[in-house]
Amino acid sequence: MHITYLRRLSFCLALIAIFSGSKPALASTSGKQDPRLIQEAVAHFLRTQSAGLPGQVEITPGAVDARVNLPACAALEPALPPGSRPWGNTTVIVNCAVPHPWTVYVRATVKVVADYVVSARPLTHGQMLTAADVTIRRGDLTQLPPGIVTDVNQAFGRTMAGSIPFGSPLRQDMLRAQAAVMVNQSVKLVSNGRGFSVSAEGRALGNALDGQLVQVRSASGPVVSGIARPGAVVEVSY
Repeated sequence: MHITYLRRLSFCLALIAIFSGSKPALASTSGKQDPRLIQEAVAHFLRTQSAGLPGQVEITPGAVDARVNLPACAALEPALPPGSRPWGNTTVIVNCAVPHPWTVYVRATVKVVADYVVSARPLTHGQMLTAADVTIRRGDLTQLPPGIVTDVNQAFGRTMAGSIPFGSPLRQDMLRAQAAVMVNQSVKLVSNGRGFSVSAEGRALGNALDGQLVQVRSASGPVVSGIARPGAVVEVSY
């Protein structure tokens, strides 16, 4: 009877030793930073940074090296390195301040899938664009040059600043606004007010886009300034 009691006691003590010895390991595991939380913080940060981009944004954060033993962080603070952009192949810095400071760099891929404008035929310098000259294509804007035209209405009525072949993406810097008034052009001077409207003829002394200020020599001789409007009209205020 005494031997059976001692065996049971030894077995209980062994169990106590096993469970008490496992507690430090559990505490150590729970005190490590979960890599998935870092990836989630990166994805949320990039989603906020790319909120104003057109089209559908697809974010894929890179893996965090599981061999990196980081203490659990109370508040993850993602940021972009100086000069970086929140799209394409990018890198996000994730900082931790408390309770133990550390920093990791996480690579990520941000795709921006949207419609953009391409030439429907070869376009030449000085050509004014119409609906027959351009078409829409869909793709990842991060793989294209900056300043891509995404709204076809931004191209209509503009003139080409250069020549491009068929199927080329249009950039903002390729387009020039059509001048509302051109130098030496005969224009109509218009002045409107409460209860009256006066018009006269004149000749433009410079080029001007819609809404720009331009000088005009009136038919009677004096030079006046006004706002250029489409149709060779210049609005003058007196």
